[in-house]
Amino acid sequence: MRPIQTWTLHFLLAAMMLLHAAGVAVADRPDILLIVSDDQGYNDLGQLGNGILTPALDRLAKEGTRLTNFYVAWPACTPSRASLLTGRYPQRNGIDDMIRNEAPDYGHRYTPEEYAVTFERIGGMDEREVILPTVLQSAGYKSGIFGKWDLGALQRMLPTSRGFDDFYGFVNTGIDYFTHERYGVPCMVRNLEPSEADKGTYCTHLFQREALRFLDEHAGKEPFFLYVPFNAPHNSSSLDPTIRSSVQAPDQFKAMYPPVEVETRVTDRYRYGSPATVTTPEARRRDYRAAVTCMDAAIGEMLKALEAKQRLNNTIIVFFSDNGGSGGADNSPLRGRKAQTWEGGIRVPCIVRWPAGEIPAGVVNDEFLTSLELLPSFAAAAGVEPPAGVVLDGFDWWPTLRGESVSPRREMFWKRRDQIGARVGQWKWVQMGKQGGLFHLQDDIAEQHDLSESRPEILAMVKERYAHWLREMEAAEPRGPFRDF
Repeated sequence: MRPIQTWTLHFLLAAMMLLHAAGVAVADRPDILLIVSDDQGYNDLGQLGNGILTPALDRLAKEGTRLTNFYVAWPACTPSRASLLTGRYPQRNGIDDMIRNEAPDYGHRYTPEEYAVTFERIGGMDEREVILPTVLQSAGYKSGIFGKWDLGALQRMLPTSRGFDDFYGFVNTGIDYFTHERYGVPCMVRNLEPSEADKGTYCTHLFQREALRFLDEHAGKEPFFLYVPFNAPHNSSSLDPTIRSSVQAPDQFKAMYPPVEVETRVTDRYRYGSPATVTTPEARRRDYRAAVTCMDAAIGEMLKALEAKQRLNNTIIVFFSDNGGSGGADNSPLRGRKAQTWEGGIRVPCIVRWPAGEIPAGVVNDEFLTSLELLPSFAAAAGVEPPAGVVLDGFDWWPTLRGESVSPRREMFWKRRDQIGARVGQWKWVQMGKQGGLFHLQDDIAEQHDLSESRPEILAMVKERYAHWLREMEAAEPRGPFRDF
């Protein structure tokens, strides 16, 4: 056996000292499983009693903590996902609107040449932004993402160019669940290469397959960060109005719900061209629930795999929806839905499980928390520092989840074009076109009683805090693709 060289010994000793200083030994570093659903309603968990079947999510809630006061940073896909990966407001990280094409909304099918120069193809997150897998790399984490990326389709913008080690999924806001096309355009990618190898297979099953492969390769061997952003239960992206007006789901999961008498109807008021055959509201509700239950079954298989590897208790599992529900979703008791700054667009279901981290089981936590907290919290759990020189908008939430302290968050702000939401303490100001007002969320979670006239001084205070936030965002170092700089 060759003797250890002096420089090698010094390197190993230095590495051990750094790990000791970080306070987390390699063997004790938790694994991280982040699961994000797409457009799932606030009330769409089986344990809440609305009839939806989610045994795996119910198990997570029973063995972990369910957050009832948890928000995402934007009421729709792309900016919400950019913020959870960066720990930064959309207006700070540069993704403050959707990366998508509008023409298919009106029935247009792109040719490959047309699509190649559209914003959906060339838009993406600013390459200077630091995201979660890059932060965790310094602690030896292997990172995989299987599902919906939605932050750029060009090679330099894909996950494996941004810190992830492994990627299989689609790159934009939505697809057909079986063809994996977005309005006729193939969208599935493995690492840096387009792939149609699995065309015809329901995509939730594919993301389950890839997640289980990743766990088999890494669980118990090295710390991992596994990000599974499902597209379920997002509506299907198809030019066929019958498919587009619902959520595709396997028949075996549809059969778990009561039969629907009338599956489709003809309407002359379809926004993308009339007349059209569309799915009935009853069938859409059934399909939506079936897609959630299929996703839940995939989550259940991941839990089984972690148990088999004896890694379940020291795996941080966080589940939430990327924004409020739409289509067949149930957002009750909240007002509004996806794409709106009412509570129903931005407050989402969230569950956190980590027994080894002393996160209590079977607890409901009503503290004010957001997806901006993920990056600093995961970094703290892994024993690494947040990225140097980067302004973060979140904090380490573990003391709050353990019940050791109240949440330090006092404010949160949302801006979607001309739609505004601002929460300061329990006060919420909403501006939704001609609708809006001032609401006290502790007394009025459904935002039904506008207190603007009776509490003008509170309204003025909340508006001033929003104006202060907006000035801070405008003064931040500019990021593309939307900022003019």
